[in-house]
Order: sequence, then structure tokens, then C-alpha cells
Amino acid sequence: MKAAWIIIIVVAILVFAGGEYVSVRNNLVRQREAINAQWADVETVLQRRADLIPNLVETVKGFAKHETEVYKDIADARAALIGARTPPEKIQANGQLENALSRLLVIAENYPQLRSNENFLRLQDEIAGTENRIYVARRKYNEALAHYNTSIDVFPGNVVASLAGFHRDDAYFKTEPGAAKAPKVQF
Repeated sequence: MKAAWIIIIVVAILVFAGGEYVSVRNNLVRQREAINAQWADVETVLQRRADLIPNLVETVKGFAKHETEVYKDIADARAALIGARTPPEKIQANGQLENALSRLLVIAENYPQLRSNENFLRLQDEIAGTENRIYVARRKYNEALAHYNTSIDVFPGNVVASLAGFHRDDAYFKTEPGAAKAPKVQF
């Protein structure tokens, strides 16, 4: 009878240990997948930055170029008017000047909210928003990684991790040398 109790106790301990092993292992798998999901989020916002910033810079460049063209067109039309000798040349040059001046007036009507200012402000806001998204995604990734590493280092996770082949992952996001220096956006 005593042997039966010993067998029952041993079987109960093995069932409990097996259940605990499966539970801890499944938890480690979920945490590893959470790390992969957080990494995918980081990659998504990094790709957003890669796609967004150059497009916005080109948009702002294009509009700023448009304004520069208005000033250049005014100067060219004025020079053509001064250089015109015949009435048809003067009429044509005057038409060019009127056209350029009307575009300048449209720009001046929008002052102080010139579209280029709005685009520059939008670019600034989008860069700040993107950088904030990157910060949040990196922070969440680092938190998921820290949780996973802690689970591997504490008992019973360390035993299960060593038996099941889980290893620490120290691929934390850290600042790069010179990261404290603000990025430069040039037009």
C-alpha cells in the first residue's frame, strides 16, 4: 500500500512539473512572439520615416521653388519690359509681368500664412510625430525584450529555458554615438 502512495505522489509531482514546464515554455514562446511583433512595429515606423521624410522634403522644395520662380519671373518680365523696343514686344512683356505679379499677389494675400510656411510647419510636425512613433515603438520593443530576458533569468523560467533552448536576447535599442545631436533636414 505504501508503494502505491509513493507511486501516486511521484506521478502527481511529475504531472505538476510537466504542467509547469509546459506553462512556462508556452509563456516564453508568447513573449518571444511579442518581441517579434514589437520589432515589426519598429520596422513599420522606420519605414514610415524612410517614406515620409523624403516625400515631404520634396513637397516643400517644390513649393519653395515655385515661390522662387515667381520672383524670378517678375525679374525676367521686368527686364523684358525694359528691353522691349516695339509695341508688340512691350505688350508681350507687360502680359508676362502682369501674370507674374498676379501670382505674387496671390502669394502676398496669403501672408503671413504662406503655403511654404505651412509646408515647413507640416514637415516639422511630421518629423516630430514620426520620431515620437519611433521612440514609442523602440521603447515597447525594449520592454518586451526585458520582460522576456527576465523570464529566462528567474526560476523556474531559467530551468525551462535551458531545457527548451531559449536564450537571452540582448538586442536592445540603444542610442548611437552622436544620437543626441538633432538630425539635419536640408532643402
